[in-house]
Order: sequence, then C-alpha cells, then structure tokens
Amino acid sequence: MDFLKRLGFYLVGMSIGIVFLTMFLKKKSDETGVYFCYLPNCRTLKDIRSKSMYYSDEALQKLKEYQLDSTDVTYILTEGDVDFSKSDTESVPCKTYVIEAERKQSNYIFTVQNCRERATIQKVATQ
Repeated sequence: MDFLKRLGFYLVGMSIGIVFLTMFLKKKSDETGVYFCYLPNCRTLKDIRSKSMYYSDEALQKLKEYQLDSTDVTYILTEGDVDFSKSDTESVPCKTYVIEAERKQSNYIFTVQNCRERATIQKVATQ
C-alpha cells in the first residue's frame, strides 16, 4: 500500500474519531454544566469567578451610577475579555486584571484585583 493511500485512511479515521469525541464531550459538558477552559482569557475569568467577590467603595458607587446589578457583573466576568497588556499579571500576592465587556449598549471596563482567597472589583468605568 503506498503512502498516499495509508495517509487517506489515517485522515478519514482521525476525522471520524474527532467528530465522535466532540459530540461526546459536548454532551458531557451540557449534562454536568462543566466546560473546558484552555485559553488564558477563559482560565483567568474562571479563576476570578471561583473566589469570593468583594467590591471597593468606588466600584459600588459606579455600579449604582451605571445601574448594574449582580447579574450584569456575573455576565461581564463570564463573557468579558481580559486585556493582558493593561493588566498587572506579575505582582505578588495579588494580580490586577482589566476586563472589558459590552453590556446594555455600553462598553464597561472592570479592574479586578485577584488574590489567592478573594477577588475585589477595584474600579468600574465605561468607554
């Protein structure tokens, strides 16, 4: 059997396997509510959401001013984009992340201090 024929069989088998694996993992993640985070943005947001959430006085005032409630904050911390170029990921013991998201026809920017045991929203701004 020549190389091209073996390569064709390999690629057909691998593509069938990938389709079945994708269907299996999607079904499993839908049933259990667990989803897989491999990219830095997703892992950072998941880590922030897994901790106790605190708010600075300034952040609470801005949340009231922009009429954002806890569901909006949860949405932004789930669907937002972490701007790693503006974030301080090297500080110890707490890292500071800048998270941007669109909600209610406005672009919001959250500055979140992520410590080992808790996450604190320091600032809330709009663009």
